[in-house]
Amino acid sequence: MTNTKEHAEDPCPLVSQCRLPPSTRTVNHLADLLRHHLKAIRSRWRILPPGKIAVIVLAVLRHDQRLADMAGGNNVSESTVRRWRDELITLFAAQAPRLDRALNQGGRWS
Repeated sequence: MTNTKEHAEDPCPLVSQCRLPPSTRTVNHLADLLRHHLKAIRSRWRILPPGKIAVIVLAVLRHDQRLADMAGGNNVSESTVRRWRDELITLFAAQAPRLDRALNQGGRWS
């Protein structure tokens, strides 16, 4: 048995069971969506910055993390994580093209 002085994990303030990182581009895109939304509704603050909220929501969606696990590890309530998840899904879905327009564009490449 060898002894090492290195930590097993880096001191990251976000708690997640999965160590597979989401892409920086995805996190930045969701964080920007949230920033614009907060500015539009004139929200003064959130308990965590938009980037961390985006990472928490991606962990819940991508890695099927339980809401209670993500909430407890990040010192927020389960209902807050649920609200953030629903809010970011709504913001992301609003950017998607309508189905009829997407199908019409699809005909060009066939």
